[in-house]
Amino acid sequence: MAQAITDADFEAEVLKADTPVLVDFWAPWCGPCKQMLPIVEELAGEYEGKVKIVKVNVDENTEAPGKFNVMSIPTFIIFKDGEPVTTFVGAKSKEDIVQELDAVA
Repeated sequence: MAQAITDADFEAEVLKADTPVLVDFWAPWCGPCKQMLPIVEELAGEYEGKVKIVKVNVDENTEAPGKFNVMSIPTFIIFKDGEPVTTFVGAKSKEDIVQELDAVA
């Protein structure tokens, strides 16, 4: 299951992670975010131990989304060694996300 994180633990969970991290910036009222939820959860299980998958609720946490220029949701950012390496916005197919994750895993 994708881990919910906050601004307070963003640095420890994402920027200092030992593995690549896919961050899903989302909100409960966002239709495309709801559409992506089952895919994100599936990927969290499939990539366990290879890529950490976390979710940041942008309504409750504004610091991290602001720092990484999240303007629309859902926004997905893949971090590796504490740096953003890939960003994509909007609903995507599972295959598209797998392709991005396999490139960094």
